[in-house]
Amino acid sequence: METRVARVTVRATVLLAVTAVVAVVTGLPFVFPSLGPSAYALATARERAVVTPDVVLGGHAIVVVAGLLAYHALAPGLTVTADLGAFSVPTARLGASGVVSVGLTTAGMLVTDRVHPPACATTLIVALGILPTVRESVVVLVAVACLLAADAATTALAARVTMLTNRMAA
Repeated sequence: METRVARVTVRATVLLAVTAVVAVVTGLPFVFPSLGPSAYALATARERAVVTPDVVLGGHAIVVVAGLLAYHALAPGLTVTADLGAFSVPTARLGASGVVSVGLTTAGMLVTDRVHPPACATTLIVALGILPTVRESVVVLVAVACLLAADAATTALAARVTMLTNRMAA
């Protein structure tokens, strides 16, 4: 049990560290709140079918589109971090954008069978004006692709280490 905890902890940390390095090098938002849960899901999944690259990247692609549609239709120019005031029209518009984005996300994920719950936070990040541009949405998807590449590399490395360890033990 302790070995699994250490292995999964290191793996989740390494997965997110890859995108953090890319963020430092590029100055772009390659680390955002919902990427942590995606890294966690990849690192902890005992059933790899639930975190396949097409599900993870597809889920994030769906939520980015849903968030962009909701945001630009209902709350362009607004951001959840601004003081918009209680009972104000801007606050209501931003709230509606978030609600609509989650509805679109849910429908999109279910219809396409690309259900990746951590990505649901991404739709709110976009729809609430935190990363609301097409450019930022592309960065989100590239960050997810980097995360998946790091996952594939760590999976291959772990398999190689296991194979070598088993050979040495035999």
